[in-house]
Amino acid sequence: MSGHEIIDEIIETKSSSASPAVGRALDILLHLAGRSGPTQATALARDLGIPRSSAYHILSVLVDRGFVTYVPKEQAYGLGVASFEIGSAYLRHEPLERLARPILHRLAHRLSQTVHLGILYGAESVYLLKERPPTGQGGDVDVALVTDIGVRLPAHLTANGRSILAHCGEAQLRALYPRPGNLVTRTGKGPRSLSELRSLLARDRERGWSEEIELVSEGFRSMGVAAFDHNSRPVAALSSTWSRHYSRHDPDHVRHVLHQGAARLTAAVSGRAPSGAAGRGGAGNHPARERSTGERPAEDAA
Repeated sequence: MSGHEIIDEIIETKSSSASPAVGRALDILLHLAGRSGPTQATALARDLGIPRSSAYHILSVLVDRGFVTYVPKEQAYGLGVASFEIGSAYLRHEPLERLARPILHRLAHRLSQTVHLGILYGAESVYLLKERPPTGQGGDVDVALVTDIGVRLPAHLTANGRSILAHCGEAQLRALYPRPGNLVTRTGKGPRSLSELRSLLARDRERGWSEEIELVSEGFRSMGVAAFDHNSRPVAALSSTWSRHYSRHDPDHVRHVLHQGAARLTAAVSGRAPSGAAGRGGAGNHPARERSTGERPAEDAA
């Protein structure tokens, strides 16, 4: 065997042995990202079908590199700072805005209303994009809106924020709203306690969309629908705001169009809606238009 053949064989052997290790390392990171807390190595090996010795070896390397952290008290592993830094770098490159921008453009034209892309930042909704309707179609509504790019508003008051909060776990809600005073109001309306917020979020989660009427600004109404990542967790939300006294479309049509936009964004980020969302008209499908009941949301009747 020539020297070149030996080198080629060595490279091929190393590649074939290294590739599974790389794949397993990525599988471990994705698995940890989808968990709500630290996971023991034995559970990781079992869930992923990895030999325990391999799992411990890969975890050791990931800990050394800072991608995974070991929690001695629980004898378990969670994501490390390096994983967070990669996630932050991903956000800095604005891929979400790039993917969402053409979707918002189409929605604003279809609805003749302002449409937003928002994310959850702590207990606040942060608006990353704002797409206005073509000149002359939106009237003077946009002039009065406070939801500009970069603006932060209490998430529990906005349709955008509530559509994301509806898919957050109980532990996260308690962390975001540890005291009743955290549930502020802007117009004197809205949930005043965590139990009241839970009820609203349960309803929003069940029906697959959120709505607020005059919780952010007097005279305005908004609807929001969440988009999801590959773990079926809300990554952002699309919402539209219009005058509660005038709209070019009935609310059912607005909701239907937002659902379609959220489904497109979910697909664009290679995400998937939570199981059962199709039956609720969630962001993973294109629901048929529903008949309007004319029922006023509970928080607005209070």
